[in-house]
Amino acid sequence: MDRVTRHKYNAKKAVVEIDGKPITFDSKAEAHRYQELVLMQRTGLISDLELQPEFVLQDGFRRNNKAHREIKYRADFRYIQDGARVVEDVKGKQTREYQIKKKMMLQQLGSDDVFRESQKISTRFKTTDF
Repeated sequence: MDRVTRHKYNAKKAVVEIDGKPITFDSKAEAHRYQELVLMQRTGLISDLELQPEFVLQDGFRRNNKAHREIKYRADFRYIQDGARVVEDVKGKQTREYQIKKKMMLQQLGSDDVFRESQKISTRFKTTDF
């Protein structure tokens, strides 16, 4: 018997098939946003679409013989739009950890880069740029 696990914020995983390849997303909203971004890329509005890009926010280090791991942030998407690099996250609930990592990420981005939060409202996405 298959076990169904629940996400801690009740998000349901979703599988989308693009060009014959199934891709699993952590939420339906993230899957829908990906489908929108794929269409935007096919029409030339964006380019270089990447899934789950990872950024090191702070390097690991040792102090008093104790190893401290690096702090990483994994966004949902990264792409180029109008010459700017866009790092995008689809959010439902904003945890305290996310808010802290977002601040650290904003500090690392260049002045021409955009950090974008997307939130699904009804059938559309509301995006906020930082």
